[in-house]
Amino acid sequence: MDTQFVASSLDLLRRGEVTVKGQMPWSSNATFLAELTLDGTVGHAVYKPGRGERPLWDFPPALYRREVAAYLLSEALGWGLVPLTIEREGPFGDGSLQSFVPADFEQHYFTLKEHAAHHERLKQICVFDLLANNADRKGGHCLVCEEGIFAIDNGLTFHVQPKLRTVIWDFGGQPIATPLLDDVRRVIDADLPDALAALLTRDERAALVARGRELLDEGVFPVDSSGMRYPWPLV
Repeated sequence: MDTQFVASSLDLLRRGEVTVKGQMPWSSNATFLAELTLDGTVGHAVYKPGRGERPLWDFPPALYRREVAAYLLSEALGWGLVPLTIEREGPFGDGSLQSFVPADFEQHYFTLKEHAAHHERLKQICVFDLLANNADRKGGHCLVCEEGIFAIDNGLTFHVQPKLRTVIWDFGGQPIATPLLDDVRRVIDADLPDALAALLTRDERAALVARGRELLDEGVFPVDSSGMRYPWPLV
């Protein structure tokens, strides 16, 4: 992705005036479409305030910080899977702001996987979810636009216990491509980026590294023999 475009988008997210335009449909937590304006530039973002989160028994509050952590992990891997995401105060308090993806919302994982040309990107998302321990990868969380395929809604991630729930099981038993494993190895063999490490507890950081080691040891996409590790709804 063009670095100048990323820089301008980051500036807009960080300094732009935030105006909530409406609530996003089908969201379990408060999720808003926001308009950002800065020096004549207008853009859109998805705003998830912490105060709008529904309490969960197995995840601590401030899920929006896990949205930011997922973006930082994607960037550390060099994969650009997660749209630009930052933590920032908005009209309803602290939350995450994520660049809006102008997607074809008729498309989702189940339609995308029918095209072999998308498989490498979908496999990348699968490895990302295995590493991040994503507990909620629905089909509708895979968005396609002119810039490619992106993975959104990454708040239920980085738990220390195995929580994987995903619709991406079609590659089970296939080898994980060496370049993907090399990227995982590079991230877990070094100290995690400071910004990412700061968003995770010590145990969460250790669990992330352990999952990476397991991926490297296994070298293949897992199979769900139970048939139960699916989110609901599927899309």
